[in-house]
Amino acid sequence: MSKFLESLAQARLDGTYLKWVRGISANKLLILDGFGLKGLSNDARIALLDILEDRYGIGFTMITSQLPVDSWYNFIDEPTLADAIMDRLSDSAHKIALTGKSLRTRKNH
Repeated sequence: MSKFLESLAQARLDGTYLKWVRGISANKLLILDGFGLKGLSNDARIALLDILEDRYGIGFTMITSQLPVDSWYNFIDEPTLADAIMDRLSDSAHKIALTGKSLRTRKNH
């Protein structure tokens, strides 16, 4: 998500936003890692909706987050956009909740 947000800001600055959205939307798989770690600007919410709308029914989107899915609506923090984004994400979603200790803290023996 950090690189997504940085790329979005750059695309807005240099006027390549539509090309950037089309490029991301064309991928068969989009992985957004770390969703919910940084707040979303209005530009980010709109870009996420644009991308999900363009990809709807033609690509796969994987989102990883430490934030529980039932908190995503409040995290998006704009009711109209949150409704639209969550509708596109949840329509045919598969949720996998991981439990247990982090593998990052496991010591190699």
